Amino acid sequence: MKKTGFVFDEKYLQHNTGEWHPETADRLRVIVDRLQESGLLEKLIRIEAEPANQRWIEAVHHVNYIMRFNDACAMGMPDFDHQENAICRESYDAALLAVGGVLKAIDYMMQGDVDTAFCAVRPPGHHAEADKAMGFCYFNNVAIGARYLQRKWGVERVGIIDFDVHHGNGTQHIFEADPTVYYYSIHEHPSFAYPGTGREFDLGIGEGAGYTLNTPILPGRGDLDYRKKLTQDLIPAFKQFKPDVLLISAGFDAHVNDMMSGVNLSTDGYDFVSELIMNLANTLTNGRVVSVLEGGYNLEILPLLVENHIKHLAGMRGV
Repeated sequence: MKKTGFVFDEKYLQHNTGEWHPETADRLRVIVDRLQESGLLEKLIRIEAEPANQRWIEAVHHVNYIMRFNDACAMGMPDFDHQENAICRESYDAALLAVGGVLKAIDYMMQGDVDTAFCAVRPPGHHAEADKAMGFCYFNNVAIGARYLQRKWGVERVGIIDFDVHHGNGTQHIFEADPTVYYYSIHEHPSFAYPGTGREFDLGIGEGAGYTLNTPILPGRGDLDYRKKLTQDLIPAFKQFKPDVLLISAGFDAHVNDMMSGVNLSTDGYDFVSELIMNLANTLTNGRVVSVLEGGYNLEILPLLVENHIKHLAGMRGV
């Protein structure tokens, strides 16, 4: 069994999005409850989150954007940049702590205290661009983590795998001209799904050309397409890139029971995704993986999918 870290903080629950918003604090509550009930939580190494230093946020986001977000929360505004981005006075602090939890997990991994980690954080991040909040996301947790790996820990090549059913436009936007960070995303086809980006011909720009890869999945498709596409797209790309560390944007909204998409990935299909990623990590990165929660909105299936994913991170799936 691998030493696997787990990031969670009660303050993530203080990011109040309102009664009808799909990105709710209950998402984390049901995950933690499930891990406690199954006995898995006690087998994980708890990692205490600390608010991220603003200089790490600035490695990805413009200073004026950070200040605008802080001011909007401080003034008690109901949303930020768009009505879908619901906020409250505590949202800025929660977002700082979400980033800080990811950075702390990276520290634990790079120090050898854990091999892998799962970050049950909110708000999520992969839609957030350098100067724009989108899709319930304010700070791009995984993107900041990638820059942190490079600038604090001297990691040369970071691989990001995004299996949220919605394309991580923010992460692609941030790294599309950067040959040191490879962004791979498998998601519902942009003609049918938010945010309408992430087509097969989006391969990066300038020096980053060839270091972005998107695999769109048509509505109604599921396990067979994921198996085929991940095997033919992700594996050869990352074997050629040879990342030193893997970061995962882990979205569980492609499940057939999740109404946020038209993709029909099964529970077994999600198992295959996690297994493939860990096989890649064991081959390429000495097993070093930090996985960060993005989407997943069916409160009945989400905790099971996260539990299974963590078991793969820990090398104990089927145990």
